[in-house]
Amino acid sequence: MAKNLQVTIDKDSGFCFGVVYAIDMAEEILEEDGYLYCLGDIVHNDEEVARLRAKGLRIIAHEDLATLSNEKVLIRAHGEAPETYRTALENNITLIDASCPVVLKLQNRIKTSYDDNEKILIFGKHGHAEVIGLQGQTNNEALVFQDLEELDQTELPASFTLYSQTTKSVDKFYAIKEELIKRGYEVKANDTICRQVSNRYEDLGDFARQYDKIVFVSGKKSSNGKVLYDVCKQANPNSYFISDTAELDETNFQPDERVGICGATSTPMWLMKDVKQALEQF
Repeated sequence: MAKNLQVTIDKDSGFCFGVVYAIDMAEEILEEDGYLYCLGDIVHNDEEVARLRAKGLRIIAHEDLATLSNEKVLIRAHGEAPETYRTALENNITLIDASCPVVLKLQNRIKTSYDDNEKILIFGKHGHAEVIGLQGQTNNEALVFQDLEELDQTELPASFTLYSQTTKSVDKFYAIKEELIKRGYEVKANDTICRQVSNRYEDLGDFARQYDKIVFVSGKKSSNGKVLYDVCKQANPNSYFISDTAELDETNFQPDERVGICGATSTPMWLMKDVKQALEQF
């Protein structure tokens, strides 16, 4: 029997402007040249990466960059460390720079701090593409930490400048700043969190509370997806995390329920539409 689910996609979900910009750039070149190299996954979403691979996008790792010459290589929204630009120059590689403006601004601020001999702490995810680019501005001297517990084992300088990966939670950033000040450090804090992301944190809870069930669509690699899913789950315990339609479980839904679909800043709208269609067929 048809379940007759009432399904709504969150109008604020979907790619952030940094990702839209990178993908538009890639598609334009793919149409002209038939192929394009991209340094790392263009977006932390396997389904979207597969769609672009089919159009000729070739994903390469940093070690591959040194073996290329006279080619075009796309730098994705996450940005890159100075080392990448040096290698490109040496190998006559044309960089198509789709670094997000919010990330570039942050890179510049960190570089200025570093040039002024400030000690730098970055609240961010170890090994994340954006964080690697940020650390590169400091000759990899900045201290990266994911939570305060990590700092308990570390001897910190008496005064330092605190930065954050652009997709972190604003509340958590300020809580960390307050705690470090409380511990007696002199902290100069630079809130460089992307407002398009932080506004989504706030609006998402409101969205999630309006429905019987929430289906959150995101790639497993998206750090922003993990945080946003937690926001949904707190607002609505009946929230399910999926990466594609195959992961939908029909038994989670009752007849006539209202279901909300939302996603990370790296989740394509076409994928959420596919999920909506699948739910409506139950």
